[in-house]
Amino acid sequence: MREVGEITVTLEEEEEETGYLINSRERPDSQSDSSKSPSEEPDPETPKPVRRHHCSKCNKSFKLSLNLKEHERKHTGRKPFHCSQCGKRFSRSQNLKKHSRIHTGEKPYHCSHCGKNFRLLDKLKEHERTHTGEKPYHCSLCGKSFSQLANQKEHERKHTEEKPFQCSQCGKRFSRSQNLKIHQRTHAREKTYLCSQCGKCFTQLWSLNKHNRIHTGEKPYHCSHCGKSFGLLGNLKEHERKHTGEKPFQCSHCGKRFTRLQQLKSHERTHTGEKPYHCLQCEKSFAQLASLNNHKRIHTGETPYPCAHCEKRFSRPQELKSHERTHTGEKPYHCSQCKRSFSLLGSLNKHNRIHTGEKPYHCAHCGKTFSRSQDLKSHERTHTGEKPYPCAHCGKTFSRSQDLKSHERTHTGEKPYHCSLCGKDFSHLGSLNKHKKAMHS
Repeated sequence: MREVGEITVTLEEEEEETGYLINSRERPDSQSDSSKSPSEEPDPETPKPVRRHHCSKCNKSFKLSLNLKEHERKHTGRKPFHCSQCGKRFSRSQNLKKHSRIHTGEKPYHCSHCGKNFRLLDKLKEHERTHTGEKPYHCSLCGKSFSQLANQKEHERKHTEEKPFQCSQCGKRFSRSQNLKIHQRTHAREKTYLCSQCGKCFTQLWSLNKHNRIHTGEKPYHCSHCGKSFGLLGNLKEHERKHTGEKPFQCSHCGKRFTRLQQLKSHERTHTGEKPYHCLQCEKSFAQLASLNNHKRIHTGETPYPCAHCEKRFSRPQELKSHERTHTGEKPYHCSQCKRSFSLLGSLNKHNRIHTGEKPYHCAHCGKTFSRSQDLKSHERTHTGEKPYPCAHCGKTFSRSQDLKSHERTHTGEKPYHCSLCGKDFSHLGSLNKHKKAMHS
């Protein structure tokens, strides 16, 4: 067994290439080269055996005809060795022997550090690296080291974006075979692992184990920097990047780096325009799942976030935070160009474009550019005619949320804009400004 990220992977069989010439590796009582006496060491002057046996399919050469025959079965697909317990077939007798230990439970390889037993010699060697800290496999692109060859190969696919494992049902591709297996169960609807606490079913044992921590409160992963504990290994790794500053995920379009893979995927949609999340009520699409969930509350009217100061309620947590700063007066975001302060980071970013002139949002219909995403969305409705904001009082619809809010005041009588000179109240900011010019200028 070995843990890769959050997924524990069991490799039942070794690769076909393993052990072509050194079959003694599979005998736990055989001696290693280090135990040989000097007299048993091969003479460096002795010529190497000639590889006389050649494969007619790929021209690979072998010293022994037995090895050639084993190799040729990779081309023919012949599997003459079968398990008497379950009928599974193998091209090499050695692989059958390894497989048979699944049924017999035999684990002949013992860790000298902790006494743990293993069915395969390679699994013992992998395990021993957890004690020695050895990481003999290095990424050729960034130099990162790994204790397992499979981990190195999986890591390098992040650089190459190679996805060699394809689903035969829908064609979706994956960088890891384990992810393909997990995905295939979504087609089969195979859910074999049941939570004894709440009855929820899972396709993977590791998913059930992770889920169980919700009930037990177990947090076995601890940050070495600050001691904070986590229920998931992936969450610990993400957290530790706050301390290290590591940003391993890079955008292939603009080079921007991120601490989390999900942040990168989310960011890349700003380049591709992909909007995979769709509202079933109005068929509007979104690049982010959180944006879809926020949008749904327009239809449901749900406002789950109450203000602790005035009991006003909001449909989105960021709206609540923004509103609460109207009570506290907090403006934690400062412009480095003109020293202006803002209560929201988004407001600072939008303001900065005044200095830079940047307009990163493009209309797909006419090509017009905008410095703010909401300005683009508002503009696009002039092309589509969309009016997604309905009045709860009379049903009238609006293309902009601020127009809806302004309209609703005709029903509620709310007048939130106050003249500081005479105290008169207004329902619209524009009305207040007109009043000041007419009466006080």
